[in-house]
Amino acid sequence: MKAHKYWSLGALACMTGCFYTGCKKLRQAHKYFAYGSLICMGMAIYSGHKIAPKKKKAEEK
Repeated sequence: MKAHKYWSLGALACMTGCFYTGCKKLRQAHKYFAYGSLICMGMAIYSGHKIAPKKKKAEEK
């Protein structure tokens, strides 16, 4: 749960930086923020997927 929260906040920070550098036309920094947000979003999805309840186990009980 804790890891999911921190990956999500990291993705939010990277997206904010990506938006800011896109508006300022800073291409190199924009690229790094975009890649960082992709990585953070991927890890947030992965960590959220691990904490989601499993339907098959709940139905068997």
